[in-house]
Amino acid sequence: MKHSMSDSELSAMGPDQLRDAFAHHRYLLPTHAATVLFLARELQKPVLVEGPAGVGKTDLARVLGRVLDRRLIRLQCYEGLDESKALYEWQYGKQLLYSQILKDRIAQELAGQSTVAEAMEQVFSFDDVFFSKPFLQPRPLLEAILSPEPVVLLVDEVDKSDPEFEAFLLEVLSDFTVSIPEVGTLSATTLPAVILTSNNKREMSDALKRRCLHLFLDFPSPELELEILRLKVPGLGATVARQVVGVVDKLRAMPLKKSPSISETLDWAAALVALCADHLSDEVLNETLNVVLKYERDLSYAREKMPLLKQALG
Repeated sequence: MKHSMSDSELSAMGPDQLRDAFAHHRYLLPTHAATVLFLARELQKPVLVEGPAGVGKTDLARVLGRVLDRRLIRLQCYEGLDESKALYEWQYGKQLLYSQILKDRIAQELAGQSTVAEAMEQVFSFDDVFFSKPFLQPRPLLEAILSPEPVVLLVDEVDKSDPEFEAFLLEVLSDFTVSIPEVGTLSATTLPAVILTSNNKREMSDALKRRCLHLFLDFPSPELELEILRLKVPGLGATVARQVVGVVDKLRAMPLKKSPSISETLDWAAALVALCADHLSDEVLNETLNVVLKYERDLSYAREKMPLLKQALG
C-alpha cells in the first residue's frame, strides 16, 4: 500500500485510509482525529489541536507532513513573539556588506549632485535596492506563504503567544497574503496545511476558533495506550506493559500538578526495558516513579498512595 499521498489522493480517501497511512509512520491516529484532518483538507481550513501537553499534538503535524510528503515549517510561539520574528526580517548585515562593496559606485552616483538636498534624495533612492527581496529574510509564516511547493505549517503552542499576535495570525491565515511596505503584497501560490496546537494555557479567541476546525486530543484509553507501547517500545514485555498502563491510568486520576503524558509513559517503558524488568515489582515501581512524575510533590503524593497503585500490578 502506498502511504505518502498527494493532495488529490488524500482528497479521494476517507478517514480510515488516512489512519492507515499514519499507522505506517508509527502514529496511532484516533478515529475522530482522522475525520477532522480529512475534513480540513476538503474544506481547506486550519486545524486547532488542543489538549494536555505530551499527547502527540506536535507529532500529529510532523507525521502529517510525512504522509503528505510535504516539508514541515514550524513556528514555535512564546510570550512576546511579534510579527518580525514570525513573518520576516531584513538582513541588515547583508545590506551593510553590500553597501561596503558598492561604496565606490555609490560615491560616483553622489558625485554629480550639486547640493546636500540632492545628495540626500539620491541616498533615499537606494532604499529601493537594499530593501528588496534579495535582502528579505523570511520567517516561518512568510516561508510557508512563499513556498512553491505545498507545505505543512505548524504553529506550535499558540496559547503561549499574546492576544495581539493571535489577531495578527488570524489575519494572515484568512487569505495567506502579506503586505510588505518596501516590496508590496505577497500571496501564497500553494495553500499550506495548517496545524495550530494549544496546551490550554489560555482560552483562544472565538474568531480563531471560528476560522479553524477543532480537534481535542486527550490522554488515550488504556487499550490505545497499550497499543502505543507495543508499537513504540517493542522490547517491552506484555506483563510489564499492561502494568505500566494500569499504573499510569491510576496516576492520571489523582490530583497531580502534572499528570503523566504519553511521552512520559514511553520514557518509563524504555527505562524498564533498559533495566531488563519483566514485571513491576514493588522495588522497581518505587525507584522508577520519578521517570513518569516530574514534580517532587506529585512523587510524594503517589508514594503515599502506593497501595492504590499496586492494585494495577495484578
